Amino acid sequence: MGPASKKNRKKKPSFRKLLKTSNLKLENKLKNRQFKQQSSAKKQRKEQRKLRQAITDVSHQTLKPLERYKKKPEDEEEEEEFLETLPTDMMDEDDLEQIKAMAQKASFLTRDISSCAPVHAKKRKSEQPVEKYEKMPRKMQQKEEKELIHLLPIKDKSGLIPQSMEKPVVPEAEEEEEPKDQDELEIEEEPEIGPLLTPQEQLELRTQTLMEKKLRIASLSSAILADPHVNIKKLKELRAMLMETDPCVAVTVRKLVMVSLMEVFKDIVPAYRIRPLTEDEKATKVKKDTQQLREFEEGLVSQYKFYLEDLEQTVKDWKQKKQKRSKAVSLQCYKGLAEVAIKCICDLLVALPHFNFHNNIIVMVVPLMNDPVRTVSEMCCEAVRTLLKQDKIGQASLAMVKVISGMVKSRNYNVKPEVLKSLLCLRIKEVDMKKDTEATAPKKKFMSFKEKKTSLSRMQRKWKKTEEKLQKELLEAEASESKEKKIKLHTETLNIVFLIYFRILKKAQKSILLPSVLEGLAKFAHLINLEFFDDLLAVLYGLIISGDLTYRESLHCILTSFHILSGQGDVLNIDPLKFYSHLYKTLLTLHAGGANDDTTIVLQCLDVMLTKRRKQVTLQRAQAFMKRLSTLGLHVLPDSCVGVLAANRTLMHTFPKCDILLDNEMQGSGVYLPELDMPEYCNPQNTALWELHLLKRHYHPVVRKFAAHLMKGAPSEGSGALSMELSRRTPVQLFEDYSVKDMTFNPPVAGPPSKKKEHFTIGHAFLDPDLKTQIDAALQTESEQTSLDFTSQHTPQETCMNAH
Repeated sequence: MGPASKKNRKKKPSFRKLLKTSNLKLENKLKNRQFKQQSSAKKQRKEQRKLRQAITDVSHQTLKPLERYKKKPEDEEEEEEFLETLPTDMMDEDDLEQIKAMAQKASFLTRDISSCAPVHAKKRKSEQPVEKYEKMPRKMQQKEEKELIHLLPIKDKSGLIPQSMEKPVVPEAEEEEEPKDQDELEIEEEPEIGPLLTPQEQLELRTQTLMEKKLRIASLSSAILADPHVNIKKLKELRAMLMETDPCVAVTVRKLVMVSLMEVFKDIVPAYRIRPLTEDEKATKVKKDTQQLREFEEGLVSQYKFYLEDLEQTVKDWKQKKQKRSKAVSLQCYKGLAEVAIKCICDLLVALPHFNFHNNIIVMVVPLMNDPVRTVSEMCCEAVRTLLKQDKIGQASLAMVKVISGMVKSRNYNVKPEVLKSLLCLRIKEVDMKKDTEATAPKKKFMSFKEKKTSLSRMQRKWKKTEEKLQKELLEAEASESKEKKIKLHTETLNIVFLIYFRILKKAQKSILLPSVLEGLAKFAHLINLEFFDDLLAVLYGLIISGDLTYRESLHCILTSFHILSGQGDVLNIDPLKFYSHLYKTLLTLHAGGANDDTTIVLQCLDVMLTKRRKQVTLQRAQAFMKRLSTLGLHVLPDSCVGVLAANRTLMHTFPKCDILLDNEMQGSGVYLPELDMPEYCNPQNTALWELHLLKRHYHPVVRKFAAHLMKGAPSEGSGALSMELSRRTPVQLFEDYSVKDMTFNPPVAGPPSKKKEHFTIGHAFLDPDLKTQIDAALQTESEQTSLDFTSQHTPQETCMNAH
């Protein structure tokens, strides 16, 4: 044990050994010392925490009136004398022993009597079940429980003894409450006692308050516009004025704040969408300018969101007629506030299609397009049309069309026609028509890396890589959307539009939306896929034959059919003779009055059916239409007549042999049959355009010019040619130029001469000399009015006859 103990003894290292000790060992020793100190401190904190927990547990325990420490011997002798004096002859010995045993336990009186739990965990449960009435608690006289304040406990040999005291009653609380009630009563009584203002004073007070609010709005708005990055927090102050509670100026102030905020947002919103920052971006340190820009963008997006929510809530309150608690604005003013809010929403829809929450604005605006209030629906429809017209990329148009499609389907096609008419403003000219064929065709095999390596030299590969990189940089510098992306968006948009149209054609043919559907199909028919052509033409002709359509709707059906056939439908072997016959038959039913808007569709149909399909149209068909159009020009208004004669001029240029109708000679056999509905078999070559002679004496100067021009064979040059202004205009443009919607002549027509004739010419019809002398006498005496008696000669004869 001796040598072992010597070896185990730790020798104090010498100075040289300390010098040889590495720095790593010294660091480890230091770390061990620190760890020991930390662990000891941790143990000490743990013990203190346990002690504090024990003190809090004891302080929260319910106080027991009986003491647990041992009683004095004097108290025990008094208790024994008391028990001996009890009358024990009336109870059994077992009961007496049980009561004595329970009396010795302090918990007998302090525990909850109604509970059936055992007093001690070691005690066995009673075998006999306890009756229900024994479980019911006894009703004892309840005393007011006084609030106790728990003090620090006293530690004794027997354990911790809790200490507490009653909370002293403070009578000041009642005295503090009384002045509050008095103040409230005084506040309530003040308006009754105060002097009432006259109407003039009320008006002056309102004007002054309103001017202060206006100045406040103007100062906040100008401060934000002057430096948005610094004063972005003032947007919150300006938006808080939307909750104006002064009933005198609340409505006006809220309207002004709505419009002011709209203009402020239109000015300070950047030209890009602000995305939320990621966690990594938030954690990284950035420059001061970048941090300021981030705070500005975050505040701008949040305030813009709250502003849109306020506008939406204003519209909801108007729809639900929900009265606010403040009652600063009456229910009658909700409509005016809602209209201003909708106007702001529509302006933001058009002005900020690139910014955040634009899809949310679309969802708010589209249901209001079908609103029963006319001003609201027109406002929203106009905003949607403007957005679709100015959308060059197509992203906003796609979102708009998706929401409109969902609304039309959810409302079971019970929407206003203006909703679908707004889709006519879509700027879709080119779509991906070969999408389906490319999907079925075998995919093109691209060159592999080995093939490139074998076919291209190293210099060529390097040059190609540099060229692609340069093209990408040029596209980024121009900041222009790629053509492929635009075509993809347009294709998806048009698919949804056709889905809306085909659903209505299939399920709601008698709906008021049918004219809008046919008009939309007529506009976008050249973009429909070839697979749908046969079915669509069959559906359109079935609608025409059914007789349920109006004249305008049938014209739209014809126009849609020929748009289909004039585009990709050239490859189809379809004879549209039935459509020609229907238009020829119904041409004379065109409205001849002021409501002649159908003339535009008729002229478009003639252009698509005859001019653009000149190779498929026979000469007899062209001559029949030309004759019927001349007849139509006799009974329509001047603007329609100019359009019809311009269409005849186009037909004469397209089919030069139609000039035979300007001659009186007949060719072939047969007689012209104007009542026949088949243009091929009515013998139009055996008639002449005699209507031009009547139109040559028309009261409208432009009609006279066109009639004289056609009578000379519609020459392009010479004395009979038209002016450049008239010859370069299409029939539809001429109809719009000389429109008579306001029931005024365009150009003005010269009226009859205003000079009155001094002498009346009396012809040979006045053969009676007596009548002539009386007329001369009447004309000479202007001031005196002489009555002419035409029965004077016959009166004597009649009296003689009556006498006989």
